[in-house]
Amino acid sequence: MDGNQYELLTLFADGGSMMYPLALCSLLAVGVIIAKSYMLFTAHRASKSILNRVAELCKQGKLEEAIELAEDTPGPVAAILLSGLRRVVDGRSSGQDIEKAVRTTGTIELGFVERGLVVLATVANVAPLLGFLGTVAGMIAAFGAIAEAGQVEASLVAGGIKIALITTAAGLTIAVPVNIAYNYFVMKIDALIMEMEKGSAEVLNLVWDMEHRSALGMATAGGPGAHGGSGSPIHPDTAS
Repeated sequence: MDGNQYELLTLFADGGSMMYPLALCSLLAVGVIIAKSYMLFTAHRASKSILNRVAELCKQGKLEEAIELAEDTPGPVAAILLSGLRRVVDGRSSGQDIEKAVRTTGTIELGFVERGLVVLATVANVAPLLGFLGTVAGMIAAFGAIAEAGQVEASLVAGGIKIALITTAAGLTIAVPVNIAYNYFVMKIDALIMEMEKGSAEVLNLVWDMEHRSALGMATAGGPGAHGGSGSPIHPDTAS
């Protein structure tokens, strides 16, 4: 173990000054990957069950219980459901207002879900470029040594070529797993967006059903028989 650590430190030292920004890129990428993995795992695990449970509670008319469930569940799907259900229970918002609130919440949650992807994309693009920059610096050092010595010897160019190869390898070693992680997170976020859309549709369907039932109730209340069982009320003066 100590021998491997010594070899890594030796390679890092032999790679020259470009190894420091490459190390910073790798640490930054590892931090984002860990945080993103935990966040997406939690969001997916919660969203798989909350949609069915909230739909069942809404069918039973238990909106308050559905709101409590959404409050206790982390993730963007629960946030969208909570935003819509609160306005449904409040009763002062129209269907358009609820739809607008749900869409706004979805946009905000999507921005939160996608946060960090820019960092991974930047590291995946910059790390190879930093490696190639180290390669150019190593070759410049090698040809500079040849120019000073006035002759070509393997020992003169070995140091510069070593720097060039180490930085190139380091840049590619960082970029490849970061690129894989980026594409994996994009795939998981696309699946989460579909679940967010299902949550939005669930709330909007609930609003539509409530408005439909309300309209039917008003039509029934205003129809024949609503004022005493006949089409027109009977006045006491005409009754015999």
